[in-house]
Amino acid sequence: MKPTDMAKEGTETTEETEHMIETNGAKETETVVSAGDAKEMRAVILSGFGGLNKLRVTKKAMPEPQEGEVKIRVKACGLNFLDLMVRQGNIDSPPKTPLVPGFECSGIVEAMGENTKGFEIGDRVMAFVNYNAWAEVVCTPLDYVYNMPDDMTFPEAAAFSMNFVAAYMMLFEVANLREGMSVLVHSAGGGVGQAVAQLCSTIPSVTVFGTASSFKHEAIKDSVTHLFDRNIDYVQEVKKISPEGVDIVLDCLSGENTGKGLGLLRPLGTYILYGSSNMVTGETKSFFSLAKSWWQVEKVNPIKLYEENKVIAGFSLLNLLFKQGRCGQVKTVVEKLFSLYNQKKIKPVVDSLWALEEVKEAMQRIHDRGNIGKLILDVEKSPTPLMASDSTETSEAGEEEEEHEGDNDNKERMPFIQ
Repeated sequence: MKPTDMAKEGTETTEETEHMIETNGAKETETVVSAGDAKEMRAVILSGFGGLNKLRVTKKAMPEPQEGEVKIRVKACGLNFLDLMVRQGNIDSPPKTPLVPGFECSGIVEAMGENTKGFEIGDRVMAFVNYNAWAEVVCTPLDYVYNMPDDMTFPEAAAFSMNFVAAYMMLFEVANLREGMSVLVHSAGGGVGQAVAQLCSTIPSVTVFGTASSFKHEAIKDSVTHLFDRNIDYVQEVKKISPEGVDIVLDCLSGENTGKGLGLLRPLGTYILYGSSNMVTGETKSFFSLAKSWWQVEKVNPIKLYEENKVIAGFSLLNLLFKQGRCGQVKTVVEKLFSLYNQKKIKPVVDSLWALEEVKEAMQRIHDRGNIGKLILDVEKSPTPLMASDSTETSEAGEEEEEHEGDNDNKERMPFIQ
């Protein structure tokens, strides 16, 4: 197989990659608007695929709702590992740049297009967006918009949609989690990992095995039954406690972990791949990492699955929404999750809040796996002068000087931990 073919096949395992709808990507081909235009907004622009220097905050034309769309004044946006992969172009069939990244936000309904019912001006909402979320204003079809619970804050809502919906659907609709079962989840300290742990706690006698960086263990030890360092041989550690393995494996890593996860499954167990973060090793896309991850994925033999009574599945929430049209199914899940939130059985874990102008530092934190829970871009937050000068548009043409890789290591990182 040619190296180019190998890299192409490797990217096919990347989480949430096939939902990239061309029409939405095309909306972001606009350049910076003139200073005389009254309807402007701040937005994070990805000028091209690559390192952190490809991100900037600038003014651009404010969108207006089309028929069936809701216009939202954004208060908070979620930052996911997928956004890092999008920035690198480390996805299958990437959209055209420039574009505004981001797939989830929360805010206030500001206007509605024709034939748009179910919302009123001033409603507090959370929404899925097919790109364009990292801006002061977004427009998205009403099927992707949900009224927030009264007690939920905007940062919590931005931390809720992607992580909890994905966790719920994988656990209950794909793997059929029931009382007495066991679950292995990687990146247990991240947004999805914490959502999985909380949802498992709503079912009696569920055992949760988790892997995470050792410095996160103290913070998350109460939410995970058995916690292991991400760098050790977790397969042997799990088998010491549960010789038969586990019922459910949730894998956001891919590569060699696919074979390990399948090997840990009990009969009638389910392995679910929902990401491939092992493909990301540096600031920019790495052909070597893609090839290595592709090569390490165990080739699945259907006959072996049949003989061992095992299930292997994949899950992409954004594909489900934007490509496969399952909005109704997702809405039902959101309603169930809101009920659990109102009963105080689940609560999004927010790691930290960042201004739009601090997006580079926020993205570096998620790249370093430094977060416990969700990173949030707070649209109304004032940036520190150091970070603002680094990410804000300073020239008319929208160009900025290329940064040398490693420059960020010399800058003081300011914590915004809640």
